[in-house]
Amino acid sequence: MGADYPNKGKAPGRRFELALCAPGDPLELRPEPENPADEHAIAVYSERGVQLGYISSQRAVRVAQLIRQGHTTTAIFQEATRFGAFARVSFDGAVPALPQPVCVGEEPNGAFDPEPDWYPDEVWPD
Repeated sequence: MGADYPNKGKAPGRRFELALCAPGDPLELRPEPENPADEHAIAVYSERGVQLGYISSQRAVRVAQLIRQGHTTTAIFQEATRFGAFARVSFDGAVPALPQPVCVGEEPNGAFDPEPDWYPDEVWPD
């Protein structure tokens, strides 16, 4: 997401804003077709209107294409990471959902980490 880059003007820093976000908070996606670095760039903003970063360039191409075709998006904050954050995005009225935490390094007493470092994507039937 590019959380280490500063925001323009007097806006709070991206890392600071990420620390204020909670799982499930709404996010806003703003395409930037005039972005000199990437015509498919999509900026991600918190519910307070502060930029958190950008969707990765690999995913932005498809998301930008869908937005240009008129598809609506709904995005939510999933979790902060060392590079920025993970977000969940759905299209055309679908509601993005946070995945259930997975059992990471299950211990003999059956305990598991309720806040794992990653969430797997859902596996959709073919």
